Amino acid sequence: MADDGGNKTQEPTPHRRQQAREQGQVAKSQDLASAAILMAGTAGMLYLGQRFVAFLYRFSTSQWGGDAWLEADQRFAVATWNGLLGGLAPSILPLLLVVVLVAIMVEMFQVGLLWTPERLAPDFSRLDPIQGFQRIFSMAGAVKLFFGIVKIALVAVVAYSSLYKERDTILSLAGLALPQVAWYLAEILLWTTLKIGGFLLLLSALDYGYQWWRHEQDLRMSVDEVREEMKNLQGDPQLIARRRSVQRQLVLNRLGQAVPKADVVITNPTELAIAVQYDPEEMAAPIVVAKGAGLLAQRIRKLALENGIPVLERKPLAQALYKQVEVNQPIPQGLYAAVAELLAYVYQLKGKKMPARTDAA
Repeated sequence: MADDGGNKTQEPTPHRRQQAREQGQVAKSQDLASAAILMAGTAGMLYLGQRFVAFLYRFSTSQWGGDAWLEADQRFAVATWNGLLGGLAPSILPLLLVVVLVAIMVEMFQVGLLWTPERLAPDFSRLDPIQGFQRIFSMAGAVKLFFGIVKIALVAVVAYSSLYKERDTILSLAGLALPQVAWYLAEILLWTTLKIGGFLLLLSALDYGYQWWRHEQDLRMSVDEVREEMKNLQGDPQLIARRRSVQRQLVLNRLGQAVPKADVVITNPTELAIAVQYDPEEMAAPIVVAKGAGLLAQRIRKLALENGIPVLERKPLAQALYKQVEVNQPIPQGLYAAVAELLAYVYQLKGKKMPARTDAA
């Protein structure tokens, strides 16, 4: 896709986007979820840190503070392990749940619900050393290398500056008890990690923006690709236009043959037109010989006027006929009285008598 990218001036079509998504080609930063998980886990550890340290201190002193560990056997080891898990589980499980939820939310934010088993299949083309070098020295590889260097430098700078600011605090811990020393050191490290996570999250957001832009550029299409897609999905545009032209001409020809046979054209007045014919010797009820909306309605009215057929405006009746009666179908019994009254009026205008229905009809 990158070779002819200069010619790809068209926005990607919905079909192109859907195809790419089904193949797993989506805008995604690999580091965004990692940074969010790091921040969530660190924040949780800061919240639960004192509880962890206090529990571990109590547990270690109770288990190994005396001489019991000298006679430890398998049962002692199992009991120790169970006690450790039982004490940490109430705090660790909610923390793990939060981390998992954060990971899911970040993934949903980036790509939504997406399952692409094709991506799980081995891609042996990645073993090609030539393609590997091309990926490394491509624009995407250069950007990835740049972000990697920036991340390493950022972690080093933030870690050094944070620990340097706490140097006096670290030196003053010598006179404190072991649990306090452990907690203070853990707190310093956790706050440092949280700062690093924040900067990494910001950098990952920038990386996601770049990945989105690059994904959009990769999806762009040339004019020929858009035409080819339309041809594959809908058929050749020229054939479609020709087919529609033929269909339109057939409709107009049918109107030209059917409307002159009508006794009256009922309108809405400009949106709908329904041509009705009644021959009591051949028909059990009046039939709709033509109907149309919009341009077809205008064509029916024009043909009626050219052939001297009365055009009468009856909005409710026109709407009912257009919705309920198909072409060459008789008027339903519920509308027969209204149509018969209209036909009688037309015959009266012509100075004729409304023909009566025959018994056979």
